[in-house]
Amino acid sequence: MTIDQERRRTLKCLAALAGIGLGAAHADCNPRRLGRASGGSTVACARREKIVPSASGMVDSALLASMLGSAVARSVGTASPEEAFRKLFRPTDVVGIKVNTLAGRGLSSRPEVVAQLVTWLGKARIPAERIVIWDRSDRELSAAGFHLNRASSGVRCFGTNDDYEWTPREWGAGASCFAGVLVRELTALINVGVLKDHDLAGISAGMKNLYGVIHNPNKYHDNGCSPYVAHLAAHPLIRDKLRLTVIDGLVAQCHGGPARSPRWSWDFGGVLVSRDPVAVDAVAYKIIEDRRRQQGLRSLVQEGREPKWIAEAAGLGLGESRLGRIEMVKA
Repeated sequence: MTIDQERRRTLKCLAALAGIGLGAAHADCNPRRLGRASGGSTVACARREKIVPSASGMVDSALLASMLGSAVARSVGTASPEEAFRKLFRPTDVVGIKVNTLAGRGLSSRPEVVAQLVTWLGKARIPAERIVIWDRSDRELSAAGFHLNRASSGVRCFGTNDDYEWTPREWGAGASCFAGVLVRELTALINVGVLKDHDLAGISAGMKNLYGVIHNPNKYHDNGCSPYVAHLAAHPLIRDKLRLTVIDGLVAQCHGGPARSPRWSWDFGGVLVSRDPVAVDAVAYKIIEDRRRQQGLRSLVQEGREPKWIAEAAGLGLGESRLGRIEMVKA
């Protein structure tokens, strides 16, 4: 979105909040009243030594399918990823796969990971035309290696660009215009984030990736993005549609995020998968902290970047943040 577009949209939203012209803002989310999401607090972690991309950037598709499929099945409690997707999705769903392409190639959700998820959606009888891969902009998606498609046939892939609703919705601590595709079309979500550090939020794995569905994420980075990440994840447009969180950790980063910093990247060679968006972020937080300690870096708490929003999300009933109460399974 250009500066002029952002200014026009912000003025529209402010007008709506003030009840001028567009009327009052949507007020459909009080995070204090939400109950806990269903699905349990199981986080599946799958790692394979040879899965790390080669110098050519290619990933072994068969090994990836085996690794990711095992994690998906274990996280949902089924015998196979195909069975897991049939359990999570209906043929009538319109499924959005929200990726993270901010950092470009090397530290974004990998097209290979997303392609495998699309394959299993197809086996769950979701027509290709009812699958949407999307992020903030066409430019970032293309830079991360995704092929754009806005046609009516096949799996669609595109950026929100300037397609946000005009009237903002309140979500606890904030008010934003949400991505049009999320509001108008999608009935189910898969959140595909990246295992990485964030210079303000502490980490950017699952829930922080949801900042990409609103028009003004830049407004909500004060106080380490707390309580904003938690409150946004509690909005019904997200909470009621989110079925699965997948964290791409083939290459992870423990410092210098959210932009790519090869100095602090390492070959984690794995994925985290869960139906619990809080639990998977709690596990991601521990992995990043463990790596920081190994590298001689101060902890995120010592740096004043503790992701307090993880515990806040648990307090809203979105999932489990206490590691001792999360079922960690190897896949």
